[in-house]
Amino acid sequence: MRILFLTHAFNSLAQRLFVELTADGHDVAIEFDIHDRVTEEAVALWRPDLVIAPYLKRRIPESVWRGYRCLVVHPGIVGDRGPSALDWAIMDGATRWGVTVLEANGEMDAGDVWASVEFPMRAATKSSLYRNEVTQAAVTAVRQAISAIATGDRPVRLDPSRPDVHGRPRPPMRQQERAIDWQRDGTAAVLTRLRAADGSPGVRDVLLGAAVFLYDGHEEGAMRGTPGAVIAQRDGAICRATVDGAVWITHLKAAGPGDATFKLPAAMVLGGRLADVPEVALTPEAVVAHPTWREIRYEEIGNVGYLHFPFYNGAMGTAQCERLCDAYRRATARPTRVIVLGGGPDFWSNGIHLNLIEAADHPAEESWRNINAIDDLVREIVITERQLTITAMAGNAGAGGVFLALAADRVYARDGVVLNPHYKGMGNLYGSE
Repeated sequence: MRILFLTHAFNSLAQRLFVELTADGHDVAIEFDIHDRVTEEAVALWRPDLVIAPYLKRRIPESVWRGYRCLVVHPGIVGDRGPSALDWAIMDGATRWGVTVLEANGEMDAGDVWASVEFPMRAATKSSLYRNEVTQAAVTAVRQAISAIATGDRPVRLDPSRPDVHGRPRPPMRQQERAIDWQRDGTAAVLTRLRAADGSPGVRDVLLGAAVFLYDGHEEGAMRGTPGAVIAQRDGAICRATVDGAVWITHLKAAGPGDATFKLPAAMVLGGRLADVPEVALTPEAVVAHPTWREIRYEEIGNVGYLHFPFYNGAMGTAQCERLCDAYRRATARPTRVIVLGGGPDFWSNGIHLNLIEAADHPAEESWRNINAIDDLVREIVITERQLTITAMAGNAGAGGVFLALAADRVYARDGVVLNPHYKGMGNLYGSE
């Protein structure tokens, strides 16, 4: 089929669908949803057999859905409606969730159902669920819908009164529902709120007098403190006490007017406010019996050393590249025969850290430092002689992360991993990895 993707952004789900449907033999074009007139022109030029909306934030124009069959990929079970589908599922403690492919009509998420695929929920961030379970379910559901269309089947009318329809319309989740009460909430409740808001919009809060949005929470199993207090910092993250434990928060976004509108390491946003907060270092090789957070972890199983580096969103700043390079050098000194570069579960690596570059006093200079730091890491991997090096990709890779992976002797990726090495559409970069 000739298929037109109408999408708000070419995100991980849209990329995966594009790759899969192209491999299936479909002719796929992409149009960003920025204005009704642009959408109408794209449809008139491409004349698609099918329009698929993998990621939308507004309705498809009536002039389009009345003239062409339009399928909307909704990250919710049948009957679920609204833009906060995964957010509510996490907050409500849903044990199963799903993806529904609907035919577009005049109401958001209310069209006839072409396909629906469910999956078991796990304790993870909204972003991680979206990149893994939701994306895989979307690929399956879209293929089912295309197959049904090709064989002349008809969609099922959405009937909320049916006993097997468990979803329901839900409003956008507001910050009031996301708010953390640090004097009353335990670690589990805090992590649930952080996970439900991960990616966007974050949890709005006041931290050491600064209005911020919180991102990326991890359980701390040993340290304790006054609920709400910042009790430690490590590699740019902060540890904040709850009523029954503590959580690590790795990234913040300033919420004040005129502040930078992108996420940065928590310690960078808070700056001098952390002057009295102790740095609690933890080496990659340290064996820890309790839950905690660290950016780099090294372990050995038999003659194999595993180096894990689950950097947030796969971005690797200058200091992170330097720490990882040091950890790698130590790994090569060990009496192992193989070193496995494990990356992270959601992103193996996305190369240099564009947010840190943008936030630097001199972005061009920081870009140069960052590129040299990642190249130093690449060189160390390339010149390794005593061990076989293996890249093991459990998550997607982009930009310089793709080429970093190629430094190893062998590269393995699980089914469904998307490699996105291009720079063509990124713009305004100060250099290339």
